[in-house]
Amino acid sequence: MKYIFLVLFSIAAFASAPEKPAYRIFDKKGKEVSYEEMMKACAKTELVLFGEYHDNPIVHWLQFQVMKDLHKEVGDNLMPGAEMFEADNQLLINEYMVGAISQKSFESEARLWPNYKTDYKPMLEFARENNLGFVATNIPRRYASSVFHKGIKSLDGLSDEAKRYIAPLPIEVDFELPAYAELVEMGGENFTNAQAVKDATMGHFIAKHLQEDRVFLHLNGSFHSDNFEGIHWYVEKYRPGTKRVSIATVSQSDISSLEEGNKGKGDFTILVPEDMTKTH
Repeated sequence: MKYIFLVLFSIAAFASAPEKPAYRIFDKKGKEVSYEEMMKACAKTELVLFGEYHDNPIVHWLQFQVMKDLHKEVGDNLMPGAEMFEADNQLLINEYMVGAISQKSFESEARLWPNYKTDYKPMLEFARENNLGFVATNIPRRYASSVFHKGIKSLDGLSDEAKRYIAPLPIEVDFELPAYAELVEMGGENFTNAQAVKDATMGHFIAKHLQEDRVFLHLNGSFHSDNFEGIHWYVEKYRPGTKRVSIATVSQSDISSLEEGNKGKGDFTILVPEDMTKTH
């Protein structure tokens, strides 16, 4: 009888344990919304900037779901692109997409991120299987490194061929943007410019591929689009009036509601637990 009581007590205890959702979604004002509400907004815009934590599996899974669901909604009018691929690797992506080179050749020659196979490969393969194309938007890292070490003027000395893979020069940097002002305080002007040339180049290649009847889904670190700065600023510069939906990612120990400091980072904010496992 005592054993039965303990079993029943344990069952009751587990039954009353709180649910442990892996994520919640909030709007700009901090009101919780559904995935469906977010998707409706994404399907009606020209550009979705999906800000991620690079090592968060839940956010990568959500990006993949957004890609697949957008494809169901807009079909061939979906164009994906990502920070994780550098512009001078576009030819490799194009060749792989049409089967001109093997998967092994692509993965060995492209400068892929360490977590490519777990986090980004599923999305690139989905684009390939559905003939969507895929845009490499980031500046080649060697040029961002040059800006960090030698200053933004170092880009002027690049060849015309090299300049094809970065935003048009000269690249304007607004140090009054709060995110950049904070970076200046943290690491100085060169450090900030190295960040800005990434944002500018992503904004440039996004704008170059935007069309009114197309939804461009762009994957990037959340910092690059948080608070409607970074990439947003450059997209507006290169293609004024672009309709955009911004998705941010934040983490908290308690995800039952969005903390005040995390509100307004995007049109939608994905809130994930701080103790979520990492992919790398």
